[in-house]
Amino acid sequence: MSGRNCNDRMPSCSRRALLAAPALLLAGPARAQAPGFTRPVRLVVPFPAGSTPDIAARSLTERFRLAFGQNFVVENRVGAGGNLGTQTIAKATDGHTIGVSIIGPLTTAPAMFPALGYDPARDLAPVCNLVQAPQLLVVHPALPARDLAGFVAEARAHPGRLSFGSVGPGSLGHLSMEELKARFGIDLVHVPYRGFPQAVLDLVAGRIEAIILSAAAVLAQLRDGAARALVTTAHGRMRQLPDVPTLAEAGITGMESYGWIGLVAPATLPAPLVERLAAEARQALREEANRVVLERAGFDIVASTPAEFAALLAAETTRWSGLVRRLGITADG
Repeated sequence: MSGRNCNDRMPSCSRRALLAAPALLLAGPARAQAPGFTRPVRLVVPFPAGSTPDIAARSLTERFRLAFGQNFVVENRVGAGGNLGTQTIAKATDGHTIGVSIIGPLTTAPAMFPALGYDPARDLAPVCNLVQAPQLLVVHPALPARDLAGFVAEARAHPGRLSFGSVGPGSLGHLSMEELKARFGIDLVHVPYRGFPQAVLDLVAGRIEAIILSAAAVLAQLRDGAARALVTTAHGRMRQLPDVPTLAEAGITGMESYGWIGLVAPATLPAPLVERLAAEARQALREEANRVVLERAGFDIVASTPAEFAALLAAETTRWSGLVRRLGITADG
């Protein structure tokens, strides 16, 4: 009986089938073509756990897990001022590796290290500039200097005796201090570290006298009085540290800078997947819980597109690589 009824209504059945078919045809390919991952993804951080790049990377993992249906496992590959971990990202061929990095490994490393095992411009795809933070010139509280002029005076009074830390040759803090040295003709000893945490610990312990680093890496120590900030490289005073003057207020122009943390991928990762990763990263940074944590840590949220990040990388490479060549800075400096 049911078969006869259906046959009796064949024109109606056919019309429904014809109407449904295009929707099914469209839905299937759309799902199949959605860029994604088929197994857990390695998220490489070139600095230690607890460092500012590590904090930024971990703010993405839950959003990525929900969006892509795969776990994103943070792997801290520490060494060579971030170059080792960044090379790990650049050379990955498994289609399931991404990572974060900072200005040195992404812009100045080729100028600093002729035998570098990767080319940032060729081997990496910019995904999203996640966050940025102005830098601070920070000193141990025992140093008599209370401002930039006082710091310069101390360095001139004790040439070659004051030391400054960085997270490695070619890092933003290293190059910024080299520029400061050149501006004032002062002699300081460079002490490179494997990451931000150890450098800050040694500053607080008095094993080094000064450091230029991202404000996000040292806010807690400044609030506790374990370190003293003399000047910020921001264009304006920081809301978290309103009493710290800018370089411009100290009479220095053209040295404004921000440390940033960007999400990158191997250049072989398909462009649609890069775009989707960027979109999900921007969404993660908009989530209230992440925003509060990152801003409290001293970051300003950027959440750029891949194109915007690529433009920043080009500009920063020109600026800082030019400084390396102009001052003759080497990996041993």
